[in-house]
Amino acid sequence: MCPMDTQHLKAFVRVADLGSFSAAADTLHLTQPAVSKRIAALEQQLQCSLFDRISRVVTLTEAGRALLPYARDILRNVYDAERMIIELSGEVRGSLKLSTSHHIGLHRLPKVLKRFCHSYPEVALDLAFQDSEKANERVLHGETELAVITLPPEPHPKLVTQALWRDPLYFVAAHNHPLSQMPELTLKALSDYEAILPETSTYTTSLVKSIFEKQGLNLQLTMATNFMETIKMMVGIGLGWSLLPESLVDADEHTVLNINAPVERILGSVYHKERSLSNASQAFLELLKQYADSTPIVHSNQG
Repeated sequence: MCPMDTQHLKAFVRVADLGSFSAAADTLHLTQPAVSKRIAALEQQLQCSLFDRISRVVTLTEAGRALLPYARDILRNVYDAERMIIELSGEVRGSLKLSTSHHIGLHRLPKVLKRFCHSYPEVALDLAFQDSEKANERVLHGETELAVITLPPEPHPKLVTQALWRDPLYFVAAHNHPLSQMPELTLKALSDYEAILPETSTYTTSLVKSIFEKQGLNLQLTMATNFMETIKMMVGIGLGWSLLPESLVDADEHTVLNINAPVERILGSVYHKERSLSNASQAFLELLKQYADSTPIVHSNQG
């Protein structure tokens, strides 16, 4: 049997991760037929089906599930070998696998990315937009080299976190929402109304739930989405209250609710303790520090 093509394996892993040929094509900067062709070639070589394609749902077959960890290991070893050769030269080039949340990518990283790409044009940036929780897991499992995310309340002992920005969250509601008409507000008042927040598994909603639980209050989470811009819109049309970062609070749409219960996320970088950082990663981390908050932020597991 001929050796497996790494480009075929890369397409296979990306489809497996995203559950979609079209989404994989977008992240690989290929057409969907090109991705399908690579998967078909791999299936032909292995003489088995790797995906079940029922309607628009794509799931791994038993053979696909068996192949996936080996494919990840092969790609990781190839990437590490290429990086090792580059590191010997001391140059900042090669590829940088970076994951970040949509909110951070839109509101914190544009200036950093622009300067990095200008300063290091020979680095191929492989940027993935993901929920912070998923990006954190990808770093833990060695699937991405570096992530810039909402930091978990309790970082994994195998990960190094670097706090970069405080991200205070503000209780908000639409101008015509009953909460906006109340002169005095408490968390108890909020618990009587529907909340719109990210999914319960996210760091942000876990933080909010813990605040309510400490006061013996229930959180009426009736609608959930991990896209903060969508939450901003739903709050603005009066579907419920939420917490938004300052960059998304719109005075034309939202009333900031005066509640004495400060909520703050910490945003920062994450990488694996047991993984040597490439020259590109080190350069990116140094650049991030230049754009970080000037006041030091205490967070466990910092490098």
